[in-house]
Amino acid sequence: MPGRLRRIAVLDNVVEAQLLGTELTARGIPHLMRSYHDSAYDGIYQFMQGWGHVEASADYQVEILEILNGLSHAPADSEDDTGK
Repeated sequence: MPGRLRRIAVLDNVVEAQLLGTELTARGIPHLMRSYHDSAYDGIYQFMQGWGHVEASADYQVEILEILNGLSHAPADSEDDTGK
């Protein structure tokens, strides 16, 4: 059984959070996405600190960081450098 949840990585935006959450769910990795949004500050804290973070067991930390790194370095589209 996985251990306690801990903060694994800060996420930059909602798109990154959604992509990561979808991939973690598809792989069966238990996790929690925590948004930093606070209506009292109308999103100012979230703007300055990042969208939020992902929490999971330390057992999954390496795998989650690899997935996140892959999302950050994924090509925007399938075109090569020639634009074709």
